[in-house]
Amino acid sequence: MQLSLLAPLDRWLAPAPPPERVGWLHGTTFAHRGLHGAGVPENSAAAFAGALARGFGIECDVHKSSDGQPVVFHDFELDRLTETSGLLAERTAAQLGAIRLAGSAQTVPTLRQVLDQVAGQVPLLIEVKTRPDSRVGALCLAVRRVLEGYCGPHAVMSFDPRVPRWFADNAPLTVRGLVVSEDGAKALPGRLRRHLWLWHARPDFLAYDVRDLPGRFPAAQRRRGMPLATWTVRSAEHSSRAAEYADAPIAEGAGLP
Repeated sequence: MQLSLLAPLDRWLAPAPPPERVGWLHGTTFAHRGLHGAGVPENSAAAFAGALARGFGIECDVHKSSDGQPVVFHDFELDRLTETSGLLAERTAAQLGAIRLAGSAQTVPTLRQVLDQVAGQVPLLIEVKTRPDSRVGALCLAVRRVLEGYCGPHAVMSFDPRVPRWFADNAPLTVRGLVVSEDGAKALPGRLRRHLWLWHARPDFLAYDVRDLPGRFPAAQRRRGMPLATWTVRSAEHSSRAAEYADAPIAEGAGLP
């Protein structure tokens, strides 16, 4: 494939969204997993309350519990972030709701609880976590059902191109994003792979690894009208890079204003 063909293929296979659909992304600072820190675990009600108090948008992570409920948690395993161990997917939402996070009084919330807490006060980014063998359709359907009727600005996103593509095909009114990290794959095969992911995913925006900015691929998508969020902004240097090369930082710690 000639590289000169990639730009028109991008426009044809993954058209940029209407500006009014994604305008709320521009200029929003998202608190990565909420405003967490000492004594306030990530992806907890307390972390989200802190972000709301500061007026930050919120980024959170979603898995599916054993009884099919979307729950807000980052890891596939419980070991790092809770007082117990094992796979999150082997517990019900009620069981997870009784597990304490990181020695605090906070517990694992459901996506429904987070939506009720945020209630449209700030924009919300929901990262859907998958593995290669995940039943993506079942997880996306569970998320879509919880999102039905939610009126605040929000989007789903994932590293897995199957997730935004599922929403493009089955819930086209939901704003959808593709999360990208180049992982050092700067040569031609990596460049082609990113375009293939884009064409399959058909996203409304990209959420790009700040370590890969500036870059040819994200700059090209941004020029043609696809918003660019960037993660994880953790320093003043990252903040400067995000301000110059992206539209919405997903930040924590020293990366927050």
